[in-house]
Amino acid sequence: MTLGLINANPVVHAKKERIAHPPHPHDAAVDPLDVYDILFLFSFLYIHFVRDIRDPEHPYSLEQLSVLSEESITVDEKLRHILITFTPTIQHCSMTTVIGLCLREKLKNCFPPNFKVDIKVAPGSHADEESVNKQLNDKERVAAAMENPNLRQLVDECLCSSEL
Repeated sequence: MTLGLINANPVVHAKKERIAHPPHPHDAAVDPLDVYDILFLFSFLYIHFVRDIRDPEHPYSLEQLSVLSEESITVDEKLRHILITFTPTIQHCSMTTVIGLCLREKLKNCFPPNFKVDIKVAPGSHADEESVNKQLNDKERVAAAMENPNLRQLVDECLCSSEL
């Protein structure tokens, strides 16, 4: 465990204004999975949920620290695949895997299990990029990490503060 902050003075950006989306043309559909196409739904989820996940080290959202942006999310409707690429504030960020776990837990509650979600750090943004990406996308490692009560509590705190 590291004492003190890893990045004591992060650059904090203003929160973007929340834009209300117009009704989607498929709103009249009967099947709830067909009501919104995946891009529209994910855009909605980003605007209302994912962007406000709190950073584990600072009292700011991932969006305010430019760790995550709407542009860092890619969705392939046909393959039901979502890729989130996030950028830690510093190359040696020890909270990178915690941020990835927060994203994965939030999406697990928002999408059916038949969606494949990949979470990665942006190329060149972390000193242990390959290792972090492997950890964040290994189901067994993620499950084991979430069984750790201290880590689970930290993830829950980051997610709960995003819902206030």
